[in-house]
Amino acid sequence: MYEPRLYREIPQNDRFFGLEISYLETDLWIASAPTISEHRLQKFVVNTIISLRNDIDEYTRNHRVFMDSFSALPLDLGAPLIVQKMLNAAIQANVGPMAAVAGGFAEEIGKRIKTEFSPNELIVENGGDIYININEPALISIYAGDSPLSNKIALKVTPEYSPFGICTSSGTIGHSQSFGKADAVTIACKDTAQADAFATAFGNKIQSVDDIDSVIAETQSIQSILSALVIVDDKIGVQGKFEIQIIKR
Repeated sequence: MYEPRLYREIPQNDRFFGLEISYLETDLWIASAPTISEHRLQKFVVNTIISLRNDIDEYTRNHRVFMDSFSALPLDLGAPLIVQKMLNAAIQANVGPMAAVAGGFAEEIGKRIKTEFSPNELIVENGGDIYININEPALISIYAGDSPLSNKIALKVTPEYSPFGICTSSGTIGHSQSFGKADAVTIACKDTAQADAFATAFGNKIQSVDDIDSVIAETQSIQSILSALVIVDDKIGVQGKFEIQIIKR
């Protein structure tokens, strides 16, 4: 089921223009410098999506378990780069490699855009998983479905950690597989695929509001996690490098 993403309605300005690009299951929102040709960017991104999908499809033909496993698989140094990134992220978080696909795509597409067009700043969002390359602070709002905190809480992200990824898993919204009941588990890491995998892993551990404190404490023990945020109903837990900010509408 399609979930509305209110941050995609950001008006065009001198800092960013927003462009939505969809190809099969991949649904992107890209915020970049207004000077980039929309037509060139769209064509480039679609070709990149096709290339990444082909890499995964070809690998899966000979490694069907890659698509189906809910557990981490061994790293395969002969696999395409996107597959290696997903396998590595899954190993770090102890989840199946497909848990890292959206974050992995967002980061790889973002890196290729950066190389091709050299924008000063860039945000690539793929189904709620976000690759961020910024020079100034930005607010990333958290969509948490029916929670009263949904779209009312934001992480204020800062450029000293850029580029990095922010990914969200939910047990109450969206089509991605989750064994938990959190409205939102948001993880920030330098590696976007890893953020995606950790968001899934910790999302699976949330069964009620009573699990918030223990999950937040566990994220503090993982050096690669920059920030973690958990929302269940009207309760929130947060830790890390990025402060939270209330969004007033």
